[in-house]
Amino acid sequence: MVKAVLGSAVFFFVAPCVVGGVLPWWVSGWAGPRFWPGLIIVAAGAFVVLRAFVRFVREGRGTPAPIAPTQDLVVGGDYRFVRNPMYVGVVAAILGQALLFLDWRVLVYGVIAWAVMASFVHWYEEPVLRARYGAQYEEYCRVVPAWIPKLSRTAKFQG
Repeated sequence: MVKAVLGSAVFFFVAPCVVGGVLPWWVSGWAGPRFWPGLIIVAAGAFVVLRAFVRFVREGRGTPAPIAPTQDLVVGGDYRFVRNPMYVGVVAAILGQALLFLDWRVLVYGVIAWAVMASFVHWYEEPVLRARYGAQYEEYCRVVPAWIPKLSRTAKFQG
């Protein structure tokens, strides 16, 4: 468990904090906030990402990092409603910063970041998860949407 916590903490600062935090600020030219309501979206996205990291440690007994994957398929919490809440949260944080800075370049960066994440999911993560978890992952994909959360009761995956 300690290894999963430490690995997740390191990966958190290397991946989502850089992609969803440092790079949008850099793209904006380190502009100061201009439209404060965007901060609500940034905070909501960051909250979803943090919850996902905790879920990976507790439920999956591993990390979100591809080099130290979970032992169990993570399907609880926000993963009941969308298969990629971590990526959705990072993109939300980026788009919230586009609004916060009122910067179209950060918006474009957010679209590019999502395209890269979606490609990674499609070409790497999904095949790896199918190979590792088989029918359980297939059923999960059948019930839970990949990118747009479905909050109805019927969308909840019961695992």
